[in-house]
Amino acid sequence: MSETGAQSKQDARDGVIAGLIAYTLWGVLPVYFKLVETVSSSEVLAHRIIWAIPFGALIIHLRRQWPEVLLALRHRQMLLWLVASALLIAVNWYVYIVAVQTDRIFQASLGYYINPLIFVLAGVTIFGEKLRAKQTGAVILAAIGVLVLTFSGGEFPWISISLGISFTAYGVIRKRVVIGAMPGLFIETLVLVPIAIVWLAWMMRAGEAAFGSVGTEVTGLLLLAGPITVVPLVMFAVAARRLTLATVGFMQFLAPSMQFATGIYYGEQLTTPRLICFACIWLAVVLFSMDALRDRT
Repeated sequence: MSETGAQSKQDARDGVIAGLIAYTLWGVLPVYFKLVETVSSSEVLAHRIIWAIPFGALIIHLRRQWPEVLLALRHRQMLLWLVASALLIAVNWYVYIVAVQTDRIFQASLGYYINPLIFVLAGVTIFGEKLRAKQTGAVILAAIGVLVLTFSGGEFPWISISLGISFTAYGVIRKRVVIGAMPGLFIETLVLVPIAIVWLAWMMRAGEAAFGSVGTEVTGLLLLAGPITVVPLVMFAVAARRLTLATVGFMQFLAPSMQFATGIYYGEQLTTPRLICFACIWLAVVLFSMDALRDRT
């Protein structure tokens, strides 16, 4: 085997490992938010933003990406786009935390199952792309699942829709901004951190903050909010560089599947309407994956 071929195989192995780490960490994320469910959702969000800064700065320093960060901060249009994406990812993070803490992990899982389908719809409405037959079938199945849950289950999946739309809008903006994953996330958290610090300071002054007042265990867990935010994204960036889009596309369904399993573990009821909804979504995922595989082979 040539040296180039051996290196290519090594890159692929590294990419698979990095991708599995990223999607596994995202898949078990509900466990973390359950561990801090005594802390208000807004405070958990504030810690997620604040502690992502020092950890993110360390990663950027090690990867020597400060020039890319400084370039983006000096580029007015790029900075404005990143401000918009920062607000969207903050909404996404907050809704997800609320979902887990209010025992609606199934809805969170559903949101990330339908996210690729919403991306397809965004491609049609924003970029003028055309739906292929299997993509159309997948979107129709997903819509049927949501309608069944809404009218038969008596619960409009606003969490799922909010997560799917906010992350799709976030992805569309990041598609337009030419910046690496880690520098982009660092600037986004840099934009949000003043608000997070002010909010946390107000909560501490009012005696409503859990940080530093309810025991070292909870305080330590809140400090971990930075790494659990940054590490999966870094691993995903490594995987995206080393793997084909088709491979990454298939791997993305690992996280919501694990989230679905954690919902069962924490005792959420898999009612008949929910089961029908997920059955439709899983069939949609199969169609979507078949289409993606055919398009890239």
